[in-house]
Amino acid sequence: MTIVDTTTELAPNEAELLARVPDGLFIGGRWEAGTREQIEVQDPATGRVIKRIANATPEDGIRALDAAVAAADAWAATAPRVRAEILRRAFDLLQERRADFALLMTLEMGKPLAEANGEVTYGGEFLRWFSEEAVRISGRFGQNPEGTGTMVVSQRPVGPCYLITPWNFPLAMATRKIAPALAAGCTVVVKPAELTPLTTLFFAQLLADAGVPDGVVNIIPTSTARTVSEPIIADPRLRKLSFTGSTPVGRSLLAQAGQNVLRTSMELGGNAPFVVFDDADLDKAVEGAMLAKFRNIGQACTAANRFIVHESVAEEFARRVTERVESFRVGRGTDDGVTIGPLIDDRAVASMTALVEDAVSRGARVLTGGSAPEGDGFFFEPTVIVDVQPGSELLREEIFGPILAITTFSTEDEAVAAANSTEYGLVGYVFTQDLARGQRMIDRVDTGMMGLNTGLVSNAAAPFGGVKQSGLGREGGLEGIHEYLSTKYTLIPA
Repeated sequence: MTIVDTTTELAPNEAELLARVPDGLFIGGRWEAGTREQIEVQDPATGRVIKRIANATPEDGIRALDAAVAAADAWAATAPRVRAEILRRAFDLLQERRADFALLMTLEMGKPLAEANGEVTYGGEFLRWFSEEAVRISGRFGQNPEGTGTMVVSQRPVGPCYLITPWNFPLAMATRKIAPALAAGCTVVVKPAELTPLTTLFFAQLLADAGVPDGVVNIIPTSTARTVSEPIIADPRLRKLSFTGSTPVGRSLLAQAGQNVLRTSMELGGNAPFVVFDDADLDKAVEGAMLAKFRNIGQACTAANRFIVHESVAEEFARRVTERVESFRVGRGTDDGVTIGPLIDDRAVASMTALVEDAVSRGARVLTGGSAPEGDGFFFEPTVIVDVQPGSELLREEIFGPILAITTFSTEDEAVAAANSTEYGLVGYVFTQDLARGQRMIDRVDTGMMGLNTGLVSNAAAPFGGVKQSGLGREGGLEGIHEYLSTKYTLIPA
């Protein structure tokens, strides 16, 4: 693999873009400077600070909720067609500004520019999809079985929502939560990740330009997530909490949400199995592995974690993926030809190092990569490791980095047992040319989503979410808007 030098300063177009990104809190339709020490946002490719922004206090959080509550009735009463057209304008503006959003994501998160452009496309689809769903909210009307009255079932917005987004997909995770909430008629307070808040701030300005009324969307970046979030979640005016992040944090938030019986959506950790059977098309399996493992530098909850490969094809599969990995170009995401960018911070690099060391100490072999290169930034070499033994941290923990770890199996039952041997159940991947076996794996692998002969499953029109410790609720698809609606039944006597 090639490691590209990352010592370059900000290019003029990068500095100009960063200067246009708002640096305040967005509350009630106004940008505010904040009252305490600012958040420093780093370029993970260099470790340098690229922008300083306002840092919300707990009081700021409550003021943001005040604004969302004040705007709630008027927004809920806004005609669905009007809400839909605002979201569609937001989609159109995003297409016009896609180059800015892609570059901004690369600067603050590190992903290669081509992938950032892909995220603009993916994130934009939630705006377009839910603009269409806003006018399709429906209910039921009919006589009750006894003939004594008419039943009316209607859908209403749940009310003010608190949305907590992760750092790894700064645009798509914002649009995946904000779009259905607005389509349903809910107002929102959004807390973006401290590591990548710039895209969300830039998106807030886009929403205002699209015509979202003051107070409907409020943005509060903060370096003290717990102290800001707890008062918001405890406030009885809040009616919905949506979180994407780690399972331990999700458990804590669920406990807090239970005090006020909030509606919750939780998209939590993953430990995705990637099962390759002996009859698999290996060309497709290798291509799927590249997508499922190395998209977003492996920093995705949907990333394949455990490669469970039939013993008869494991050596050839490992050889082919190693060949592909060694062709990667590692560097700053803005550089031409770069396919693997940096990890998000130095803690992520230390985590990758510890996972490889643990696996090797138990008998695993590194075929390529396996260490952090010298130089600036938070890089870790794309890695292929085989003979990973039971009990290794690589098999138990969500890797969240560019390490492809291979184990083997001999029977279908062994493959299923290995795939299900985790507390997580977000997504799984299966490669086989046997349709009957594929159907059995759909039924037997305990995940909320599955890719059958593909390494990429996410789509705005599909329900995204998991089972077990991977969370509850669904985002996207027909199901996504219902997470922001409550059902009301009315009886009218005959």
